[in-house]
Amino acid sequence: MEFKIINLDRNTDGDIINTVHYTVLKADGEAVGSSYGSVGVEVGDTVIPFAELTEAVVVDWVKEKLDLVSLEAALDAQIAEAKAPKVATGLPW
Repeated sequence: MEFKIINLDRNTDGDIINTVHYTVLKADGEAVGSSYGSVGVEVGDTVIPFAELTEAVVVDWVKEKLDLVSLEAALDAQIAEAKAPKVATGLPW
């Protein structure tokens, strides 16, 4: 699974992050599963100044908040559906 941070919401008083918006992708060949979400974060014991945050640190925050097993299962289900769709569209002519 590949996480990407899309945006951060923060309080301007102190530049403290309160919401992280992210996407996660998983690919198997050309079939891809994806999810977009957001998680709230609280001020912890250690506050990293906004200008010093890295995507890796914020991704770790997101992963701590999520049920990664369920998320991966949902992405796997999307990939399985893309490989063998149960619903098709189109016209017979």
